[in-house]
Amino acid sequence: MRLNPDDIQQEIYNLILNPATREWERELLVQAKNGQSDVSFREHLDILNNGLKPLATRNNLTPDVMDFYLKINGEPQTDSRDKLALHTAPNPPYQERAIFAGGCFWCMVEPFDTRPGIVAVISGYTGGNWKQPTYDQVVGQYTGHVEAVEILFDTRLITYQQLVDIYWQLIDPTDDLGQVDDRGENYRPVIFVNDEKQRQIAEQSKEAVIASHRYSKPIVVGIENATTFWPAENFHQDFYKKNKIRYRKIKQSRQLYFLSQRLTNRIHKLFRK
Repeated sequence: MRLNPDDIQQEIYNLILNPATREWERELLVQAKNGQSDVSFREHLDILNNGLKPLATRNNLTPDVMDFYLKINGEPQTDSRDKLALHTAPNPPYQERAIFAGGCFWCMVEPFDTRPGIVAVISGYTGGNWKQPTYDQVVGQYTGHVEAVEILFDTRLITYQQLVDIYWQLIDPTDDLGQVDDRGENYRPVIFVNDEKQRQIAEQSKEAVIASHRYSKPIVVGIENATTFWPAENFHQDFYKKNKIRYRKIKQSRQLYFLSQRLTNRIHKLFRK
């Protein structure tokens, strides 16, 4: 892919001004922007690429800088602005929203997104008290937010009850300090309800899980009123589509964990009898 120097310079400028950019990332970007005039555009880009590469290969750049790094290396990320526009638009007839938190939002998208009747699944942050939180702030547990997904769905094709049923299959409902390998309060499992009808369905569903005695530990999933949902950075949207190999490894790890948990709970239930 051919890179336009003017467009790249504008993106570098925007990243320099972006408050989410880490200071050392900003220093590299400033150096690239103010580099020597006798050095070609391609050489400037190579210097910047080499500076970003060590942490990029460990997936440790801030999301917007990671998008830029992938672009200059010929792997541009899908632009999610069309999907995020759906978040700000009012619901048309027959459309509702559901919000679930269950660990890393990368793993919460595909199981819903591939169902009939799903309009969009948006990764984001909610439940906290800061405006426009960044990934670093949420992961650092500074804001009170959790990683979550907002699901826009057509009620003629899929119900809220069905979405809640899917949700219970994706989480460990006995762990309120994280999920599987994702540790911290920002990964706690929560059902965020938008109205009294959703609350009633969620609470009845939780009671059914408790009554099933499938788990040897208490069910600790929270049911809370929905607050502002802040869509996450572009890099995090549709992660399962854009980073298939990495997502597959994470998904397999979670599946093995839940399989082991189910076997343990069955043995526990058997001995209780």
